[in-house]
Amino acid sequence: MSHITTEKANQLFWLGRYVERVYTTVIEYFKGYDRMIDEATDSYPEFCRRMSIPNVCADKEAFLSNYPSDDSNPDSIISNLIRAYDNAVVLRDDIGSDTLSYIQLAIYDMRKASLASAPLIGLQAVIDDLFAFWGCLDDRVADYGERSIAKAARRVERVDLYLRFGMPSDAISYELRRLQNRIVRTGLDYDETAIPRINEMLSSDPVPYAEAIETIESMVRV
Repeated sequence: MSHITTEKANQLFWLGRYVERVYTTVIEYFKGYDRMIDEATDSYPEFCRRMSIPNVCADKEAFLSNYPSDDSNPDSIISNLIRAYDNAVVLRDDIGSDTLSYIQLAIYDMRKASLASAPLIGLQAVIDDLFAFWGCLDDRVADYGERSIAKAARRVERVDLYLRFGMPSDAISYELRRLQNRIVRTGLDYDETAIPRINEMLSSDPVPYAEAIETIESMVRV
């Protein structure tokens, strides 16, 4: 990674993490939307606990309405999307304007969804925008090291969120294998013992999720 500055590596890393954070939290929001509408006991506080974000909503209706698109809430989905955009803007010369435009489009579609009578349809457009972002990044970014940093960060974030949401161990192990294949190509300084340790934790009963989250969070030093 000698040709990639520390500052640029940091920007690429957090670009990848924030884009993935938006994608996976939108997917989880989809899963919980209908359930939360019909449930007798609110489950959205548990969602906030798993995400380690404060519960600032008065009730589930406020959560369902505001969590995706309230940019005054620093923990909302759109706030994370804006952070992705902020990193993408300074990387425009590296990732290309076409790649950046898909994050801009995702912000537009997120705001549009907040005004729609069927917000899930609008949020599906956000998911499509993010898939297009990754496809464009693959096509436009010639530097293999730069692509690898963003894509490794994507896997770090996915493992982190899968642990937080208590996903099946085999799904987390699969993402860990994908992360292992990618992280070695980045040139980043990382803890090589982290992935084997998390895999060992996943075989425990019960799984020590908090310890595993702490391990993945501290794995990469950017």
